[in-house]
Amino acid sequence: MTTTKAAISRTTTAFMVQSALSFGISVTAVSYAIAHLPGNGWIRGFLIVGMLYVVTSTFTLAKCVRDHQESSAVISRVDQARLERLLADHDPFRQSGSLH
Repeated sequence: MTTTKAAISRTTTAFMVQSALSFGISVTAVSYAIAHLPGNGWIRGFLIVGMLYVVTSTFTLAKCVRDHQESSAVISRVDQARLERLLADHDPFRQSGSLH
């Protein structure tokens, strides 16, 4: 019986650092822009709440996409294991009937 492991896609440390820096810079830039906008506090508060809503919904969406991808991988591995078991149990040279 052959066992094959599914390729697990791992992100590199460089990509994680780049993503974290990009996120931090973008949130800082937007926060700075909101803080220096002309207008009263209500406008700034509304924009800050909007920015926080976008950030939290982005994290939620990323989690949902990741969960969906992981569940698809689990289903694929279960199907692969079933196929391997079926192939292992199949003996094309076995005599059918009672000719022993």
